[in-house]
Formats: sequence, structure tokens, C-alpha cells
Amino acid sequence: MKQNMGTTDRIIRLIVVAIIAILYLTGAISGTAAVILGVIAAAFLVTSLIGWCPSYLPFGISTRKSDHDALR
Repeated sequence: MKQNMGTTDRIIRLIVVAIIAILYLTGAISGTAAVILGVIAAAFLVTSLIGWCPSYLPFGISTRKSDHDALR
């Protein structure tokens, strides 16, 4: 598994996770919406922590700077 997520991408996902958690804990979301957003938050949290998003693979997307780009 080669990382395909850049720092900015990972931070944005973690911010989204925090927002969903706050909405849930304050009771702003519940029921089906809470379950759906909870699943999305869990996926965002895991992908942010490992730096690899499987949904990027079919499209060849990578938000991570390559080592070659960093040398420029």
C-alpha cells in the first residue's frame, strides 16, 4: 500500500471527522443521518491515519507530493 494522500487532504478529513463528532455529541444529528455520517467519519478517520484511500485507486488520484516533486 503506497500512500496516496497528502497532508492537506488528511487534515481536511480529520476536520470533517471532528465536525461530525461534534454534531453527534450535541444532538444536532440523530437516526439515519447519524449512522451514515458516522460511517463516513470512521472511513475518513482510518484513511487519514494510514494515508491511503482505496477510492483514489481506480482514478489514479494522489494528493501526496512525490519525492521527486519535493526536490524541486
